[in-house]
Amino acid sequence: MYTGRLVFSQLMDFLPMREFHKCVNRYQGNHYIKNFSCLDQFLCMSFAQLSYRESLRDIVACLRAMQNKSYHMGMRTKVSRSTLADANEIRDWRIYADFAQVLIHIARDLYANDDFGVELDETVYALDASTIDLCLSLFPWAKFRKTKGAVKLHTLLDLRGCIPTFISITDGKVHDVNILDQLIPEPGAFYIMDRGYLDFRRLYILDQCMAFFVIRSKVNTQFRRLYSRTIDKDLGLRCDQTIVLSGIKTSKEYPDKLRRVGYFDDKSERRFSFLTNNFIVPALVVAELYRCRWQVELFFKWIKQHLRIKSFYGTSENAVKTQIWIAVSVYVLVAIVKKKMKLDDLSLYTILQILSVTLFEKTSLLEVLTASQYNTYTMCNDNQLRLFSY
Repeated sequence: MYTGRLVFSQLMDFLPMREFHKCVNRYQGNHYIKNFSCLDQFLCMSFAQLSYRESLRDIVACLRAMQNKSYHMGMRTKVSRSTLADANEIRDWRIYADFAQVLIHIARDLYANDDFGVELDETVYALDASTIDLCLSLFPWAKFRKTKGAVKLHTLLDLRGCIPTFISITDGKVHDVNILDQLIPEPGAFYIMDRGYLDFRRLYILDQCMAFFVIRSKVNTQFRRLYSRTIDKDLGLRCDQTIVLSGIKTSKEYPDKLRRVGYFDDKSERRFSFLTNNFIVPALVVAELYRCRWQVELFFKWIKQHLRIKSFYGTSENAVKTQIWIAVSVYVLVAIVKKKMKLDDLSLYTILQILSVTLFEKTSLLEVLTASQYNTYTMCNDNQLRLFSY
């Protein structure tokens, strides 16, 4: 029987609090803290993400307006703007980064059997980066250009469920390809990348780790064809070749054979050339795998539109990373709730919209999310439905 708890409190029940406290203790987050704990900070910042608050003043004003309910939300102390600002400034952002990884591990297990559009048993990852523009005078640590600051969000997305498994936050000057040095390749997995990651020395490391990659080749890539396989041009295929690199530098960086697949897309009337170290899967599957890379682009668009990561509550590097990691935690938490409560008919967008206006309601979370009027809601932009719409 329902006990009359707030929707926000019911949502936070899905958090593994034992693991959260382990992350806090790992970095001594509550050391010398008497009132405003790391959990209070996480709950405040999660509330800001779920209710679309734009500033610290906005967060505090809303919480004080509902001060009689803050205790039931899990916050044991009164929140002030300076206290929250200091917490974002000082508390180690790695606390929330580690906790986000805990949630990611839970979500990946839940979505492990989901279909992503290609009949393939292996794990498939899409790697890409997105730039968040910042004011250089307010964020002097976020180097990008002479008159412009930015941070880059490098993300490795598991295409089964669109769960971000690896995230690195850097300043805007860090080139995308450098993130390959931070990855720990998973043997047997596929890594789908755009041609911005075309570095044959790093790709050869992936190959030596028994991981597969699919990447677009550049026009000026020098190679020598060894032999070709038969293809069906009616499927859009143009070539399926085994090649070796012939450039002076690239032939030393990647001395083994590569597979080159040519594909023509009728819709966009564009021709693509893909390189991969997998010689087993059909050529059409290679093209379809690269097409699935668009999911990581949708992921970036989605979180920028529906989470608070374009305007920040603090200007320090620690505050920015704290906000981004808590935003990722909220994203993954909602994905976990969607799966555990079997809300297959609802998109993440719809769930977030419902939660944003019902956080202070004393209604069953399942009842709130399964009301008939929400199930019939459809979005105008069908691209957004491709995330968690299975």
